[in-house]
Formats: sequence, structure tokens, C-alpha cells
Amino acid sequence: MNDLHLALCASPEWAFYVEHELLPWVLDGRELGDDVLELGPGPGLTTDVLMRVVPRLTAIELDEQLAAALASRLAGTGVEVVCGDATATGLPSAAFTAVTCFTMLHHIPTAEGQDRLFAETRRLLRPGGLFIGTDGLDTPERRELHVDDIFVPVSPETLPARLTAAGLRDVVVDVDGDRIRFAATSS
Repeated sequence: MNDLHLALCASPEWAFYVEHELLPWVLDGRELGDDVLELGPGPGLTTDVLMRVVPRLTAIELDEQLAAALASRLAGTGVEVVCGDATATGLPSAAFTAVTCFTMLHHIPTAEGQDRLFAETRRLLRPGGLFIGTDGLDTPERRELHVDDIFVPVSPETLPARLTAAGLRDVVVDVDGDRIRFAATSS
């Protein structure tokens, strides 16, 4: 993430938005279960909200500095922070009741990498487990925020087929303004 994007994702305004608008919209009444994996939490403002609503939370973050800072900040809370690649986590199969992905898919450098993340998510979910998340659409404002940063937006038109190809079912993709949300379950 570039410095401007990182500052936004660590801001009190983003924290408020995540808690009061984004997470309620993405969940839309869905239950996450008792053992949740968060992919790519960055500075962890989504983690802060999730840890208050689920009994057990694991967060996997690729950036070593962000993972270390999050692990340090959340020490003693029961949240496990893993520094690793969400496309190949090394975590046990069928370990999680839900996997969440908040505004991070566009940071994966290729569509093929995103598809590996979807397949890995399917592997990690228990039967009937939930994969939910959100990401931003390709807009000039979002492109400006990602100057000198990775930005590979996910198309809401192709996302259902990509999630289904990864072995997920009951796929729902919605667009609201410049955001998409998605939900799918494992078989």
C-alpha cells in the first residue's frame, strides 16, 4: 500500500465507516460462526470490529511490518495474527466457519492470484462455511488513491463465475455505488 492509502485505512474515519456501514452491509444478517479467518487486514481496523463479534479470529497479513504491528497491538486479545500469503496460507483445511475479505482483493497483483485466493478460501472453509467480503469498483478516485500501488479491481460481472469455478456455491454479488459485496458458501 502506498502511504496515502495506508493512512486512509488506518484513519478514525475509516474505522467508523467499517463498523457502522461497511461491515453491517457486507454481513447483511449473515452469521460468521465461531472460527473466522480474515484475509489481508492491513492495519487491522476491520479486525478490531470482527474481534468483537466472533468468538475466535485469525488474521493473515502478507506485509511483514503490518502483521507485526497488528500482532503487537492485539497481543492478549485472543486474535491470532499470521504473517503469510492469503493465496497459499499453509493453514489447515476445513478449519474455519467463515473467511472474510475486506477491500483487499484489488491488492493481489493478478486475476490469477485472486483466483488462487478463492480456491484457497474454499479449501479453508468447513462444509457450509461462508466467504464474504467487499471491494471497490474501478473509479478514477480509486485509481488516484492507488498511484504507485497495486490496483487490480475485481469485476462484479465476472466474480460469480470465478467464485463458482473455485468450488464455492450460492454466490451473491451486489453493487452499491462504487463498492461491491459478495457472499458464497462452501459445499
